[in-house]
Amino acid sequence: MLGAMLGDMIGAPYEFDRSPKVKEFPLFRRSSQFTDDTVMTVAVAEALMDTLGEPDDKVRRAVVQSMQKWGRRYPNAGYGGMFIRWLASRDPKPYGSYGNGSAMRVSAAGWLYDTLEETRHAAALTAMVTHDHPEGIKGAESTAGAIFLARMGHSKEEIREYIVREFRYDLSRTCDEIRPGYRHVESCQKTVPEAVTAFLEGTDFEDVIRTAVSLGGDCDTLTCIAGGMAEAFYGIPGEIAREGRARLPEEMVAVLDRLQGIVAVRERDFRN
Repeated sequence: MLGAMLGDMIGAPYEFDRSPKVKEFPLFRRSSQFTDDTVMTVAVAEALMDTLGEPDDKVRRAVVQSMQKWGRRYPNAGYGGMFIRWLASRDPKPYGSYGNGSAMRVSAAGWLYDTLEETRHAAALTAMVTHDHPEGIKGAESTAGAIFLARMGHSKEEIREYIVREFRYDLSRTCDEIRPGYRHVESCQKTVPEAVTAFLEGTDFEDVIRTAVSLGGDCDTLTCIAGGMAEAFYGIPGEIAREGRARLPEEMVAVLDRLQGIVAVRERDFRN
């Protein structure tokens, strides 16, 4: 989950087509601060941890309540107009969105479940409270699925084949082919494949982050999605992890630490 948050922070200064379109740039700047991507990632993580093993209705209610709680706590994080209205609603309903918000907030689902089926199901639940368009749900499921497969030790080729087979995303273009004409688009279908491609081409965590930023577009969200996958596959270098944590409020670090504790216990139990 920290990988997604780091992607958000590092990509944030280059959002709205401000990417240098190269991989050589300062990894952290003064303006490398978290946005709505991180706020909602924390919110979804908290809700899923609170409802592990609970029925779907309870999970969906918890996701709504947590997203509204965290969104209202950080009201100026950069939300879209429709989502702002959803946050303020007393009876929030999904609004047919296929925006990339469903994919950028879902990384915790890739870490908290024991099977790919459970992972995809939980990801869909987190999406459908707002992004109930099939493309919005698809974006969340594919992102969480890639994270699950990466943390379970699958190869990049296996992850690629799964994403193409299950979600029909076009992963045939290279980053060099994507980069020149890629512009700011906030849909899952124009963000998730590019994020997956950046992950697949990157050679380590930092290189995935730099590759994602170099593509441009909705840079914080694209890099958030790619960063979540990169963490699961490579881990995060200590210095980068420490810098990212230092830029987060204590209450967000507490949620992150809680998730990492749950994951550590599950992995220990799995090995035994």
